Amino acid sequence: NVMAAVYKYNGLLKASISSATNGHRLGANEAPPAIISIFMGKQISEILAKLAKSTSEDVLNMSGKSGLKLDIAQIPEILMDNTDRNRTSPFAFTGNKFEFRMPGSAENLSDCNTILNTAVAKELKGYADELEGAEDFTSAAIALIKRTIRDHRRVIFNGNGYTAEWEEEAAKRGLPNKKNTPAALPALIEPKNIALMEDFGVLTKVEMESRYEVEMEHYSKIINIEALTMLEMARKQLLPAVNAYMSEVANTAASKLAVSEAISVRSETKTLTRLSTDADAMSDAIDALQAAVDTAEAMTDESAKAVSFHDDVLPKMDALRAAADDAETICGEDYWPLPSYSKMLYYV
Repeated sequence: NVMAAVYKYNGLLKASISSATNGHRLGANEAPPAIISIFMGKQISEILAKLAKSTSEDVLNMSGKSGLKLDIAQIPEILMDNTDRNRTSPFAFTGNKFEFRMPGSAENLSDCNTILNTAVAKELKGYADELEGAEDFTSAAIALIKRTIRDHRRVIFNGNGYTAEWEEEAAKRGLPNKKNTPAALPALIEPKNIALMEDFGVLTKVEMESRYEVEMEHYSKIINIEALTMLEMARKQLLPAVNAYMSEVANTAASKLAVSEAISVRSETKTLTRLSTDADAMSDAIDALQAAVDTAEAMTDESAKAVSFHDDVLPKMDALRAAADDAETICGEDYWPLPSYSKMLYYV
C-alpha cells in the first residue's frame, strides 16, 4: 500500500516538502534526488517480482532466507532485511520501516505526514472494500497483491539516484521530476489530489488552494529577501572593495613608472584588467538583477510571481555570484570584506 500511495500521489508528496531552501539540498551530497522513488533492496524486490508472477502464497517461503516470526496472528512472517541503506533514495525501506528522506531541516513534518498518511489510508480503504466482499479471501488477496505490484512497482528503484541515466529512466516510467518549488507546488491544486484530501475529510478544496497560494508567496518572499541581500552586499561591500584594491594596484603601477619607465608593470596591468572586467560584470549583473526583482515584485498573481523569481531572478543572482567569485580570487585579502573561501576552508 505504501508503494501504491507513493506512486499515485508522487507529485503531492513532493509538493509537501518543496521550499526555496530544500531546492538547494535535493540532489546534493548525502541528500536524495528530486525524483521520488522507493528503495526496497535486492531481496525484497525479488520477492515482489515473484509475487507478481505467483499463483499461490508459497512464493513467500524462499529457500535460504531466514524469517522473523512474530507470535501475533494478524502479522505475517517478515523476512529479515539483509540489504544496504541506499543513501540516494528519497523513500527507503531499511528492514523494519520506511524512511522518507526528502524533508529539509526547516520543513514542518506534519505537511508530508498528513499527505502520506492520507494516501496510505486511501489505498488501505480500497483494499478493505475489495477484500471484505470477496467470496474467497485468500484468492482475492493474492490477486490484489499481484495487481498492486504490477501496476505500481515502477516506483521501485534500487540504484544510484544521482545519475543522469536514472532521470531518463524515471521519465520513461512516468515518474515526475519537479526540480524546483514553483513547478512542484501546483500538485496541491490538482483535482485528483484535492479529491483525496476531501474524501477523507482532511482538507477542503479551499484549504488546499489556500496552502498553494501561501507556499507560492512564501517561496517568492524567500528569494526576494536573498536577492535584495545580494544587491546590498554587492553594492555596498564587494564593488567598493574591488575598486579600492584596483586603486591600490594602479597607484603601485604609477609609482613604479614614476621611478623608471623601464620597470615592468605587466603584473599590475593584468590584475587591473581582470578586476576591471569583473567589476563591470558585477555592475551589469546588479542592474539586471534589480530589474528582474522589480518586475517580479510588481506581479500580483502569486503563481506567476514565484515562477518569475525562479526563472528570471535566480539566474541573474547566479551571474552576479559568478563575477563576485572571480573577483574574490584576485582581490587582496585585506580588502575583501567577507570571509573568503580560502579562509573558511584552509585556515582556522
